Amino acid sequence: MASTISASLVKAPVATTQRSVLKPAGKTFKAVTVSNGNVQKTSAMMVWTPVNNKFFETFSYLPPLSGDQIARQVDYIVLNGWTPCLEFADPDCAYVSNDSCVRFGNVSVGYQDNRYWTMWKLPMFGCTDPSQVLKEISNCERAFPDAYIRLVAFDAIRQVQITGFLVHRPMSATEHRRPNERSV
Repeated sequence: MASTISASLVKAPVATTQRSVLKPAGKTFKAVTVSNGNVQKTSAMMVWTPVNNKFFETFSYLPPLSGDQIARQVDYIVLNGWTPCLEFADPDCAYVSNDSCVRFGNVSVGYQDNRYWTMWKLPMFGCTDPSQVLKEISNCERAFPDAYIRLVAFDAIRQVQITGFLVHRPMSATEHRRPNERSV
């Protein structure tokens, strides 16, 4: 009985032609494509503008975040057990350039090209309310109105920065474009 059960579960391979494996017979390109009927006006490909179009970390592709959107990100950070921390940098130090790099020789393990900005106060250990972070962002903006300010989340268990995103761009900043102007 065992031999009849195992024999019924095993099927012999079936030979197929090369054509039937690669392309179903009878289907043409037109039959398997979709069109909105207005191909002349459709433009799915755009070119990124490299001039005055610099980005920062997470969310750089979005418009600037509102206070409510920042608060929701802080909620996410806190709910995951991470510590929010604010950092700021002057525009000349915010982006990586040859002037702002510290390298020892042509190859160096762990060289830091503007990965660390000046910390605003201490990390907000024990922070549970996004309004605390928004208040500190506002205080940092008042103290350094011409600086970039970013919020980072630090995971104390893994000892790493989990995320970082810009929460303030100085009014004098000219090296970026609004999202609708980033492509041509």
